[in-house]
Amino acid sequence: MSRVQLAMSLISALVFGAAAQAQTAQPVMPGQIFRSGLSYHVRACSGPIIAGQAQCHAHLVTDRVGHPLRVMPVAGRLSRNAAPAVSGGPYTPAELRAAYNITAVGSGATVAIVDAYGYPNAASDLANFRSEFGLGSCTTSNGCLRIVNETGGTKLPASNAGWDEEQALDLDMVSTMCPDCKILLVEANSSSYGDLATAVNEAAALGAHSIGNSYGGGESGSQSYESAYNHSGVAVTASAGDSGYGVEFPASSPHVTAVGGTSLVWTGSSRTEYVWSGTGSGCSAVYGEPTWQAPGNPGMGNNTMCLKRMVNDVSAVADPDTGVIVYMNIRPYQPGFYIFGGTSASAQIISGIYGAQDSGVNYGSNPYAALSAINNVTSGSNGSCSVPYFCNGEVGYNGPTGLGTPNGSSGF
Repeated sequence: MSRVQLAMSLISALVFGAAAQAQTAQPVMPGQIFRSGLSYHVRACSGPIIAGQAQCHAHLVTDRVGHPLRVMPVAGRLSRNAAPAVSGGPYTPAELRAAYNITAVGSGATVAIVDAYGYPNAASDLANFRSEFGLGSCTTSNGCLRIVNETGGTKLPASNAGWDEEQALDLDMVSTMCPDCKILLVEANSSSYGDLATAVNEAAALGAHSIGNSYGGGESGSQSYESAYNHSGVAVTASAGDSGYGVEFPASSPHVTAVGGTSLVWTGSSRTEYVWSGTGSGCSAVYGEPTWQAPGNPGMGNNTMCLKRMVNDVSAVADPDTGVIVYMNIRPYQPGFYIFGGTSASAQIISGIYGAQDSGVNYGSNPYAALSAINNVTSGSNGSCSVPYFCNGEVGYNGPTGLGTPNGSSGF
């Protein structure tokens, strides 16, 4: 065994304790294994990208051969005795809220989550997460949680393991940022643009204040579905994608808040963030520039090279190496708490903050009018590009992280 392999083994054993020691009992995740910092991770939704179809953007942390890693929080806390120096994660809800200075807990606004396929254990898995971290009860019986199909009915679609993982992540991130919000989970029949668009329209019709979308695909042909993301007075968030520099739909819609991803180092008293190398970003080839992104508008003084919609608007933690904790009971894996990342996490974090703030929304423009509530991210890169700010963190606006990350909820 090389010294690098030995170091990784010692880190896993120390950070994850007995759970990491027993990973041989966990099946190997299918798909390509990626490396980010000290961590390995796989896509929850893998397979070829198909025109007119979206892929979810959740990533599950594994060991180097693909066994998912579990963590064992106790009374909402997690030991940091041997956390990797690069990350310091995975982060609990209390730590995420502290890192982003979120003190509002919501006033009962409805935050909708749109995903594909059914998730049979959605309610029970959410209950386990919220109970562990003291977030209060949110169930179908007390009216806090509502789960419907894409047309608002109660006959839910068949399940899909990868999208089940996505929904587990989404539910837990919204709960983290807005524990007093109501949650509406709208499950589309499939991952087609058409079904997802139908589900987004249904979420708006059912009274959502914000709608989180943790998926994306190619811009080509998306124009037929863009109107589903145009809901005046409703905050619609969309994840930027997890394949590095490049633009995806619906993040490129000028009517959404496009959310990029960062690597987050939170010490308990200070925060450092930089561009996550996996986040999407760039200049849309299809959609026009929203007025608040025009050069000369607040925060956009350096946006002189993109004459169309620029992705992103804001960002939050997405790097699996500085990941978040999620509860899931999804076969064939053992029930428990796992570590996730991806711009799925960041999109739902921002959607939850919109719900916690529960104020007027003008499409994705709110953060541009409240720059003091945004933390500029000035370093890191997600690939190669001909225009530096399209793919690099820098002072002022930049593609990968937009204006930056939340510093309180007043920017939303």
